Amino acid sequence: MTAAQVVDRCLTALETDGRRLVAVTHILADRARHEAELVDAAIAAGEDPGPLAGVPYGVKDLFDIAGLPTTAGSALYANAPPAQQDAEAIRRLQAAGAILIATLNMDEFAYGFATINAHHGTTRNPHDEERLAGGSSGGSAAVVAAGLLPFSLGSDTNGSIRVPAALCGIAGYRASHGRGDWRGGAHLAQSFDTMGWLYRDLDDGPLLAPIFAPAQVADIRALTRFAVVNKDLLDDCEAEIVANLRIVGRELEALGLEATEIDVGWWAESFKIFAPIQAWEAARIHAGYFDKFEPAIRERLEWGASITTEEIASLRQRHAEFRARIDELIATHQLLLMPAAPVARLAAGADHRQTRQRLLRYTTPFSLAGFPVVTIPCAAGGMQLAAPREWDESLIALTAVLGAARKATDSLHRS
Repeated sequence: MTAAQVVDRCLTALETDGRRLVAVTHILADRARHEAELVDAAIAAGEDPGPLAGVPYGVKDLFDIAGLPTTAGSALYANAPPAQQDAEAIRRLQAAGAILIATLNMDEFAYGFATINAHHGTTRNPHDEERLAGGSSGGSAAVVAAGLLPFSLGSDTNGSIRVPAALCGIAGYRASHGRGDWRGGAHLAQSFDTMGWLYRDLDDGPLLAPIFAPAQVADIRALTRFAVVNKDLLDDCEAEIVANLRIVGRELEALGLEATEIDVGWWAESFKIFAPIQAWEAARIHAGYFDKFEPAIRERLEWGASITTEEIASLRQRHAEFRARIDELIATHQLLLMPAAPVARLAAGADHRQTRQRLLRYTTPFSLAGFPVVTIPCAAGGMQLAAPREWDESLIALTAVLGAARKATDSLHRS
């Protein structure tokens, strides 16, 4: 197939299925066709079209795209001046031959976990449209889970890639804090914001990693052990999530990694540290127009604005102490395995205020630590596998080996 043919198929699917799932905010048909023409022309001329030649993708609606306003999912910026250039991540993908085809739905300013957007609507889970896709990168997860695009860009402040990946049954990668070039992306809380991607197959990860961090080399031989959380944190999990945690643990052991079970009851304090710092930083980014937000977000911003300088200094100290303690833990065990969410599904239309607290109990420790995380899809939900900061490529490579092993096992069973 030519790149142009791939793009035409994707455009048709996004116009129908993407719109039905409320996953798409803008379809960039003219740009996508132009980029496809460039790829096809390069191939015809015998030139190297790039390692991702003709691969279509979408981006969470908070990355700068030349000629469009960067709305971050909010109607506030619908008529803002257009961006003058693409975000750095988009420029790198274009240089690799990938084709940007759509912007994708999200919670307003990424301050949510369900992709319930007052302006664009609520993104549906493609496996069951009576369920939510999760958030805030819900549109990015839904298009990949539906098979409309092979990967998409997202962001993760406290689970915004990990939660929708788990709920939609796909893989997700959250970069180490500070990794990846954020230029051209809208922030929520700079102390925790990271970029990453959502993708169908774990073994596709190494194809994307060099585009964003070409300087590092993966070395999975250095990864020999992992710890799986036990007891306190699992008390809140659905039974099928706990069962799948054990399955993934056995899969990692089958790859030759040694397993240890650990109790981490002290992680319960993590959200009490994270939430006020996030709210304080978000309040300063959005100061002056809290009244424009939906009530739930406005309440959090007003709370953040009320936090004093002394209080935030104390919270920063507690953050540093938590980070030092979890650094010691991961230095001992190399990898940490735990559920990405305690539930496998979220019903659309239900009141999920308590569910939000449950979800963030699982994502927050790694957000505070700034660890890279890959969400490993399971029969129900997904598991987080975290590595020390800057071990991104090795983590992605290890989970790709896991993905390949799963395919080999499936092929053996089918035969």
